[in-house]
Amino acid sequence: SAEGFDALVHARLDACYRLAAVLLGDRIEAEDAVHDAVLRAQRSWGGVRDPGAATAWLDRIVVNECRDRLRRRRVGRAVLAAQSPISLTSGPEGEAAVERAALRDALGILSPDHRVVVVLRYLFDLPIDDIAARTGTPAGTVKSRLHHALRQLRAAYDAAERLDDR
Repeated sequence: SAEGFDALVHARLDACYRLAAVLLGDRIEAEDAVHDAVLRAQRSWGGVRDPGAATAWLDRIVVNECRDRLRRRRVGRAVLAAQSPISLTSGPEGEAAVERAALRDALGILSPDHRVVVVLRYLFDLPIDDIAARTGTPAGTVKSRLHHALRQLRAAYDAAERLDDR
């Protein structure tokens, strides 16, 4: 029913925006992506057979929209630009800004598929089976992508550390 779809979107909209913003690294593009995903979801709402899986279904549509956008702009191999300038002030605010920028840079080296599983696992704290449901991939593929993404992040971190030691 239309009321069921409206209730789902109302309940999940903020979470969808957060997910898209982290995946895309751009709040404005995240709004566009969620808008497009909700329109696509609305068109196919009649095909949802299990209302209990509607949350994962909607998240999968958002993830797929973000993944498509990442592939189109080829961000998987580029470093994301910071959403806001890094504050050079000392204290918790400055340290948090530096950490956010470092996280965006780290995610920027990952392919879209690897970025999605890392974000869902470590930033949204989802178990493997939930990630599989939200990405439409088998749990074994999710595990493999996590393994390769973490190895790639570790290698990038080690390389950056070697440069800092010079």
